[in-house]
Amino acid sequence: MTQRTIARIRGPKATALVQRLQWVADPLQYMDTWGKQHPDIFATQVTGNTMIFVNHPQILQELLTRDTRDFEAPGRVNQILQPLLGEQSLILLEGDRHRQQRKLLMPPFHGDRMRNYGELICDVTQKVTSRWHENEVFVARDAMQEVSLMVILQAVFGIYSGERYDLLKRSIASMLSVTNSPLSSSLLFFSFLQQDLGSWSPWGRFLRQRQQIDQLLFTEIAERRQHPDEDRTDILSLMMAARDEQGQPMRDEELRDELLTLLFAGHETTATALAWTLYWVHRQPEVYGTLMQELDSLGPDADPMAIFRLPYLTAVCQETLRIYPVGMLTFPRVAKRVTELAGYRVTTGDTLVGCIYLTHRRPDLYPEPRRFKPERFMERKFSPYEYLPFGAGARQCIGMALAQYEMKLALATILMNYQLALAEKHPVKAARRGVTLSPLGGVRMKMIGRR
Repeated sequence: MTQRTIARIRGPKATALVQRLQWVADPLQYMDTWGKQHPDIFATQVTGNTMIFVNHPQILQELLTRDTRDFEAPGRVNQILQPLLGEQSLILLEGDRHRQQRKLLMPPFHGDRMRNYGELICDVTQKVTSRWHENEVFVARDAMQEVSLMVILQAVFGIYSGERYDLLKRSIASMLSVTNSPLSSSLLFFSFLQQDLGSWSPWGRFLRQRQQIDQLLFTEIAERRQHPDEDRTDILSLMMAARDEQGQPMRDEELRDELLTLLFAGHETTATALAWTLYWVHRQPEVYGTLMQELDSLGPDADPMAIFRLPYLTAVCQETLRIYPVGMLTFPRVAKRVTELAGYRVTTGDTLVGCIYLTHRRPDLYPEPRRFKPERFMERKFSPYEYLPFGAGARQCIGMALAQYEMKLALATILMNYQLALAEKHPVKAARRGVTLSPLGGVRMKMIGRR
């Protein structure tokens, strides 16, 4: 069988620097333009080196199920995130260390332990939204960011109130401002901008905020070690109690970096997904009507797990993550040897990513892909390579279950208690926010009244 050659983006307007600038400034236009010409697979220069975008589910399946044989999922290719997450982050680890650390971190995110967080998510959502006033316009993403940050601080960090809680809230919000826009996100993509010129400079300010967060977290960890409490159910306590195969606990630096990883991966992303969900639900009256009928069938004191299992609510959240996946790409895979991938020749060292955004926009999978239609998830079950908002394979998001749980419960809590309306006159567009996609402007909404 003749091997096929992967199409490469070329031309005077597609040099490595130009491609990288296009990718940082407007990733959607970049993906839409080249995905239209090469719907299955194409090679780019968005990182300065060749990166192959895989957009076809069969090729994706072959790539992501050969993680350990012909391809690897190295942490070193995620080095762009090191300033945010630290060297010991699960995202930057690889090989045996990655597998061992992932095994240690998995238990708190599954089974009965997840149920402990249901009431907390609902309470936090009610606390934040109780400050809304009738006819007040608010930015949905800002409100949802406060919800998700409080959930992270309480469910993951196990910090509920006090001076340290307040300091962490302020410091985290300030540090994450580095991802607010494509312009500020450039600090992550271009290392020459990472110059500490004092607290007045963007990178200097970021480093000082990160140092303050480190000090707060190390103090919290030290106090937990001095006064262990077996009854605590927060994820930090569970991580501190975990032991590896040699019976060793996680070191302070590992705990800190994993807390920052869960913060970055679970805070910004969940807030963005919730803002998008509020937008789509209120933009399409028929979706709102069907969803409210389902929610109202439960009654006012619904159990969190009963809410979580609702089929149409689940479909609404799935469709939100399909149409604008918060993460545009899977984590990169690198070819360990010359091999063939679905008939395409791949050489040693080639870097490949699954393009979640383009896969989710394939008309052969999702007819009318630009239309928000939750029913598609009730009419058909999609494979993990056709629908993969949390990635797949060895690098699948470890907090996937908690994110889905929080998304459904927060959305249901808001809709069951408030009548809202969009305050946007035009369709909301997506834009880069760090390494994710976020609604431009955050989605302005108005609180009409209580239900």
